[in-house]
Amino acid sequence: MQESACSGSESFVLRVLGTSMEPEFNEGEIIVIEPDGLLRDGAYVLAQHRGEWIFRQLCRNASGWRLHALNPAFSDIPLADLSAVRGVIIQKSLPGRRRASKSYL
Repeated sequence: MQESACSGSESFVLRVLGTSMEPEFNEGEIIVIEPDGLLRDGAYVLAQHRGEWIFRQLCRNASGWRLHALNPAFSDIPLADLSAVRGVIIQKSLPGRRRASKSYL
């Protein structure tokens, strides 16, 4: 994904790849990202980590913020600050199945 492809404030969609966020988000589902979404503990977010885009749950604990994978096979990633977070997931859906959508606000 190129950062210059969209205006910084426009929502955009991506397809879930991989299994790091199962069972809540499955491979092939579509997620809607709000770049200016509210960053809060428990929010699902899109972030950059080591030059790659990743999708994780934002969690706060006594030592600070971390990116948490729902699948226990993946490790948490500690964050020095929230600058790596680029957007908040506000909705998911299965392609071609309108009724299978879910909002996260």
